[in-house]
Amino acid sequence: MAQISKPSVHVDVRNVGGIDEASVTLSDGVSILTGRNATNRTSFLQALMAGLGSRQTSLKGDAEEGGVTLELGDETYTRTLTRRGDSVAFGGDPYLDDPELADLFAFLLEDNEARRAVARGDDLREIIMRPIDTDAIDAEIRECKRERDELESEIEQLDSLERDLPDLEADRREKAEELEAAQEKLESVREELDELDAGVEESRTRKEEMEEAFQRVRDARSELDDLEFDLETERSTLTELKSEREELQETVEAAEDPDENPDRLAGRIDELRRRKRSLDDDINELGSVIGFNEDLVDGSGIDVDIDEEAAGDDPTAALTTGDRTVCWTCGSEVETDQIESTLDRLRQLRSDKLDERNEIRAEIQELTDRQSSIREAQREIERAEERLDAVAEEIGSTESRIADLEERIESKRAEIEELEEEAESVDVDGYDEALELHREANGIELRIERLEDEIDEIDAEIDEREAAIDRREDLKAEREELADRLTELRTRVDRIEDDAVEEFNEHMETVLDILEYENLDRIWIERRETEVREGRRKVTRTRFDLHIVRSSPDGTAYEDTVDHLSESEREVTGLVFALAGYLVHNVHETVPFVLLDSLEAIDSDRIARVVDYFRTHADYFVAALLPEDAAALSDEYAYVEQID
Repeated sequence: MAQISKPSVHVDVRNVGGIDEASVTLSDGVSILTGRNATNRTSFLQALMAGLGSRQTSLKGDAEEGGVTLELGDETYTRTLTRRGDSVAFGGDPYLDDPELADLFAFLLEDNEARRAVARGDDLREIIMRPIDTDAIDAEIRECKRERDELESEIEQLDSLERDLPDLEADRREKAEELEAAQEKLESVREELDELDAGVEESRTRKEEMEEAFQRVRDARSELDDLEFDLETERSTLTELKSEREELQETVEAAEDPDENPDRLAGRIDELRRRKRSLDDDINELGSVIGFNEDLVDGSGIDVDIDEEAAGDDPTAALTTGDRTVCWTCGSEVETDQIESTLDRLRQLRSDKLDERNEIRAEIQELTDRQSSIREAQREIERAEERLDAVAEEIGSTESRIADLEERIESKRAEIEELEEEAESVDVDGYDEALELHREANGIELRIERLEDEIDEIDAEIDEREAAIDRREDLKAEREELADRLTELRTRVDRIEDDAVEEFNEHMETVLDILEYENLDRIWIERRETEVREGRRKVTRTRFDLHIVRSSPDGTAYEDTVDHLSESEREVTGLVFALAGYLVHNVHETVPFVLLDSLEAIDSDRIARVVDYFRTHADYFVAALLPEDAAALSDEYAYVEQID
């Protein structure tokens, strides 16, 4: 199936790097910017980076403002550069809102941080992991843990309900047996009453009067029984409320005021974040200045007016003479060593600022964790105090209801005494025996009612618990999903690190096979744990260490260090590391460009192989090469020989 072609890219540049004005159209696939030094190839790549969103671009030394317009298909993107004192302000509507990924892994110019980290032998883990939002991952982990703990608590309650089921069922059987015995006893008492009634000759009116009197006693006793049950329930509730009040009071009294104010911590965190943003700007600015001056020293920097007759056939002769060069700020000649010395100081300053930024990141995380802990403790105290107030109100209401019930019970007991006296006043032959039987029957009926109510309550509780237990499997499944999610979150960073290491090692092995370095057998990254200090605490962190294996003339393999790599080997290693980051972070989904520059340390045949290998990883691959290096590349590529 034929590959679908991508739209061409048209770039208009004004006052960027060493370019006054230029317009270039790039097709998809590989585009080679070919030419001698000082032909603005690097400046054009920086302009293209600016249009895509990067800030690692310099404004032309003699200009107050500049800009880039980038047309990609039907879309147009812009980038403006305006001088503001000693700095440059960026504006417009570029392709990327956040260029961090692209700056690290797509814009592979000489000062690219990923390439330079390899060249310096830095810990490569920080470069690979910088774009990962670990704060968001940590927040999600905390939320998952909270949900998991709630589920585990609910499941534990359901387990407890299940453990109680046998006791409930045994209690129900016991109540049912009591009910059956009571019903049999009541039947026996009623038979005795029927026999007694058959042998007692009295008027129907007197018998009915006696029955009504006994019924009023039974009704009053039933009401007394209900009141006493309500009183027992309220007293039990009062005991539980008082116990809860004691626990809440202990919680509030045991709580200690935090040593720090979370609002004051928030101010410190905001201050650190502002400092971090300032460092980000400084680091980007330093990167641009360093890159620009490196281009100047190499002879590929800004255009200046030169004496063509004095220069002869060499367009850089007037810029660099021996160990002197033309300063781009004032136009005077200065010692190249002076610029190199300044560059070393700038590189060290940038390295120091990178270290400071890492320390600030760690301090921000520590303060954020501490702030969250303090606020959560404060919320716990506030919730306890609010519940304490509510419990106090509930205790007052319960005590009021208890007093009311006690008063009603006393009144009901007095009423029962009066009703019994009234029943006893009915004059019927055989009354004493009938009265005793009616009293016994009344007590049995009350006990039967209470047993039936208790059995109904137990049945309802058993049904409720069995229904809840049925939900337990769903809760367990949900807990397992959360556990898997927690595991996935906790291992996400590890997986990204593992993927980065694996990608790098696979690509490095392939590239080394392609480039055929005679005594360079293997270059690979080892991922290992190490203990470091962050603020006032020690934490375990991973680092990526680069290992090199060489072979001696007699075929013996031995391990070497990055410092002993040749410049060519180091450049290739840096490029492959950056490409691994491009693949691991799926940078092609964010920006479909790879820009490549400063390959002079690699011989032309190997450059051709590197370009051929890299070109499959981006829709637009743009590389700046010297003519003799470009000559070794395929004729199928697009070549741009003049930036104008």
